[in-house]
Amino acid sequence: MNPDEPAFSAFKSRGGLQRIAGAMRYSLAGLRSAWKHEHAFRQEVMVIVPAAVVAVLLPVTGMERLLLLASMVLVLVVELLNSAIEAVVDRVSLERHPLSKNAKDFGSAAVMLAVLLSLACWGVVLWGWWVGRA
Repeated sequence: MNPDEPAFSAFKSRGGLQRIAGAMRYSLAGLRSAWKHEHAFRQEVMVIVPAAVVAVLLPVTGMERLLLLASMVLVLVVELLNSAIEAVVDRVSLERHPLSKNAKDFGSAAVMLAVLLSLACWGVVLWGWWVGRA
């Protein structure tokens, strides 16, 4: 490492309220970009929004409602991370490479696991609600 180079990124913020405001702007820009450019993100949002309404209206406990909503938010979080991985891999090179494939496949697998977890949460809560009604 060159001793004349700074030990920190020039892109890192310093702190305070400006850091919080900047972080909010970057986060909203990320959500806008994901909505505009990521088909999977849009599809998941289109499923999750009505499901969230159902979750809020279901006569279940607060903890069950939180489980339903949190599991769906987790799907979106993992999808955003997967999209970030794909963007970085594509930025580095569009050339086909086994490591690039692995990185993208790992991200995709993470999304799949998040979706399966959410489905399992919904299954458990709905089963308990259905059995409790009888």
